Amino acid sequence: MKSTFDTLLIHGGMTTDPHTGAVNRPIYQTSTYAQNALGEHLGYEYSRTKNPTRDGIESLIAECEGGKFGFAFASGMAAIGCVLSLFKSGDCIIISQNVYGGTFRILDKVFSNFNISYKIVDTTNISALESEITKEVKAILIESPANPLLNVTPLAQVSELCKKKGIISIVDNTFMTPYLQKPLALGIDIVLHSATKYLGGHSDLIAGLVVVNDSALAERIGFLQNSIGGILAPFDSFLLIRGMKTLGLRMQRHCENALFLAEHLSQHQAIKRVYYPGLASDLGYKIQSTQARAGGGMLSFELKDNYDYRIFFKSTSIIALAESLGGVESLLCHPASMTHASIPKNIRQSMGITDNLIRLSVGIEYAQDLLDDINQAIKSSKI
Repeated sequence: MKSTFDTLLIHGGMTTDPHTGAVNRPIYQTSTYAQNALGEHLGYEYSRTKNPTRDGIESLIAECEGGKFGFAFASGMAAIGCVLSLFKSGDCIIISQNVYGGTFRILDKVFSNFNISYKIVDTTNISALESEITKEVKAILIESPANPLLNVTPLAQVSELCKKKGIISIVDNTFMTPYLQKPLALGIDIVLHSATKYLGGHSDLIAGLVVVNDSALAERIGFLQNSIGGILAPFDSFLLIRGMKTLGLRMQRHCENALFLAEHLSQHQAIKRVYYPGLASDLGYKIQSTQARAGGGMLSFELKDNYDYRIFFKSTSIIALAESLGGVESLLCHPASMTHASIPKNIRQSMGITDNLIRLSVGIEYAQDLLDDINQAIKSSKI
């Protein structure tokens, strides 16, 4: 029987225990497994290679993304690091503008040591993107909507371009989750997540996920996952499975609240601009509407020059200033000094990441309470 996505979140993947019938996947807190004889085991030898609890989340995310193979990692950066390890010296990776600062940092400071280079390109412009694909380019890594200006890239067109050029397409689907957007269905080769965010949903774990459809690509990623060893622990795998059961309910509320705030803040006299692809006035709205169910739970806004963003961050009472996003609680972030601080200032500014830019991960609190908190903080920050 074909299930809806919300039902899939509850019953998808390896959810029950085949040995006891427990409705929740047990935490198999073991490093190794007894073997009957040389070469005879029950499918498990060593937990870095395979663990039943990790199998549960890997099968669940694969099913939710409409993929065949899932891989779970100790963090979103471990997932990205594994995927980038597919490439070799002399290769170049195109990344979209406004990518997460950690993605930029690992390319700029780590993989550059292995002669793997990168280009920052406006991936929303497909013709400009195509012109940047030289023989050295082996992949395009996209966030859509991108962090933190929520730029929207047409994923199906990128997929088509990558297939035409014989290169790999990679999408970081953290902001959207498979509840809102399924890049594999649009032809993308690799989907990855910082599952720390919306998938876990409660700011109580660190995790990363990768999903693919191609068996050859899956074999390479599986080899790297085992060889590098940055795997997700059993307890965190359990927490992530539990968190994903409420993803549908949470994402509905995140999206409702974010749209409510975006509509009100876009009319606020203290705000220069609101970035949210769920607004009909947003530049990415049309494309977003064709490839995602809603605008998501993330928005950014820029205060006018006669407001002090430092005072603003000190003045909220409900919304916390903190790294990360995607939890049930609303969080504020200053991209220029937090998530994107590793990007040189001149590059940040050319991307539009100014000091007055504020990123808001909209939680599932009562929306009017959030708006009231933001309004009083803005009022307090007027110079």
